[in-house]
Amino acid sequence: MARRLPSQPPVLPGFSHVRVLGSGGFADVFLYEQNMPRRQVAVKVMLSEVVNDQVRQMFQAEANLMAQLSAHPSILTVYQASVSSDGRPYLVMELCSSALSERYRRERLPVPEVLRIAVKIGSAIETAHRAGTLHRDIKPSNILLTAYGHPVLSDFGIASTLTESENMESVGMSIPWSAPEVLMDETPGSIASEVWSFAATVYSLLAGRSPFEIPGESNKSADLISRINRAKVQPIGRSDVPQSLERLLQKAMSRKADARPATVLDLVRELQAVETELGVSQTPIEVAMDDWASGTVADLEDRTLIRGIDSPIAARPGRRRRRPEVLSSYRGVGTVLKQSVGAPQNSLTVPVRQARGMRVLTVILIAAVVLAVGAGATAVVVVTTAAGSDIPKVTDIVAKSTADSIQFSWTDPGIAATDTYQVTTGDGRSSMQQSPTYAVDAQAGDRVCITVTVNRAGKTGPPSAEKCVAFGG
Repeated sequence: MARRLPSQPPVLPGFSHVRVLGSGGFADVFLYEQNMPRRQVAVKVMLSEVVNDQVRQMFQAEANLMAQLSAHPSILTVYQASVSSDGRPYLVMELCSSALSERYRRERLPVPEVLRIAVKIGSAIETAHRAGTLHRDIKPSNILLTAYGHPVLSDFGIASTLTESENMESVGMSIPWSAPEVLMDETPGSIASEVWSFAATVYSLLAGRSPFEIPGESNKSADLISRINRAKVQPIGRSDVPQSLERLLQKAMSRKADARPATVLDLVRELQAVETELGVSQTPIEVAMDDWASGTVADLEDRTLIRGIDSPIAARPGRRRRRPEVLSSYRGVGTVLKQSVGAPQNSLTVPVRQARGMRVLTVILIAAVVLAVGAGATAVVVVTTAAGSDIPKVTDIVAKSTADSIQFSWTDPGIAATDTYQVTTGDGRSSMQQSPTYAVDAQAGDRVCITVTVNRAGKTGPPSAEKCVAFGG
C-alpha cells in the first residue's frame, strides 16, 4: 500500500513550522519551533477528513487525559491543545527520539537496560490504570526516549479508540502486541490484556522481534493472529536472558487471562526480582497515589476510561485489589529537548522530554537497591528503640562513593518481615524499601544527605542521625 503524503501543516499562532516528523492513519506530526518560550516541539494534527463532532470530543478527552497523566516522569508531556484556523485539532507535545523502536531491531539490547526501561514504562502504565485509563496500544514504537535516555510512554487515546470502528487490517501494525482475547473480540481491552501487551513489548526489546514473529516464515497478520491465539511463545534465543525472565514473560502472555500477573505492578515487581538476580540495582517503581489518580476529568467520554466494577478494565473477579503502597513525594526534574529521528509510519507521535517544571507529583518510590559494599567498608549499627516504642532505630550509616553515585548502607537493626525502611534525602525525596542500602546519583561538588526511619504498620520509629557526604570531596 502506498504511503499517503502528509497534510499541509497548519498556521499556528506563536509557532513556526520546521518539517514533517511522521504520519499515521488519523494524524500527522510536525516539528515546530515555539516562539515563547523558545523551544522545539512536536505537534500532532488531526487529518481534516477524519474530524467530526465525535472526533473533536475524543480529542478533547485525550488532551485532558494527557494533561493529567503527563506529570508522570515516564509519560510524554503535552504542553497545550487547541484547534487550528482550518478546524483541525492539534496537540503540542514534548519532542523525543523514536530511536529505541529502530535500535532493538538492529542490535541486541543489554538485559539490564531492557529491565530498566520495562520498570519505568510499567510504572507509567500502572499509573494510567489507577487513573482509570487503558492505553490499548502498548508496543515498542510507543516508547520514546528523552535527551537523557529516559523512556516515556506516548500515544494515549485517539489512535487506539478510533481503530475500534475499523477493520482488523487497519490496526495490523499493533497485532504482534495485542492479547488474544482482544484479537478474538472477546474484550475491547482490560488490565489483563495490557499485562499481555506490556510483556510482549518487553519480549520484543530482548528478542529483536515480536513474540510470535518467526524469522524466515510468513508473518502476515493472519499468521500472527493464529500463533497468538495458540499462545506458544517462541524462546527469546539469548543465553544472557535468565530462565526466570523467560518464564515470567511466558506467564504474562498466557492464553488464559487469569494465569497472568493480576496487575502491571505485579509484573513490574517480578522484573525487579530479575534485576536482583542479575546483581544490578533495582530500578525504582514510580506509581501515583490513588488520590491523585482519581482526579480523572469528569467529562471524558473515551471508552478507555474505567467507569466502575462493570467496566471491561475493572479488576478481575476473585482477586482482591492491592492496596496502594506507602506514599512519598517526588519532585519532577526538568530535562532538555532532543532532536527527533524519522518516525515509523505507524507511530502517530514523535515527542521529547522538555522541562517538567517544578511540579510535585506524589508517587511511590520503591527503591530496593542491591549494592555490594567494599570489603573495607563496615557498618556498625546499634539496635535501639524510641521511648515507649518497639520500632528499632538505624544508627551509624556509612557511605561509599563510586564513579557517579554515593552508596549508603547500614546494618539491619532488627526489622520484622513486614517492616520497611523509609529513606529521606535532604531535598525532600523519600523512598520505601526493605534493602539496607541506598544509592544516589551525584556529580562533583554535590552534597548528599539522608536519614533512615523504620516504618511498621504505617507508624514510623525514631529517625537515624542525618548522614551527609560531599561527592568528590
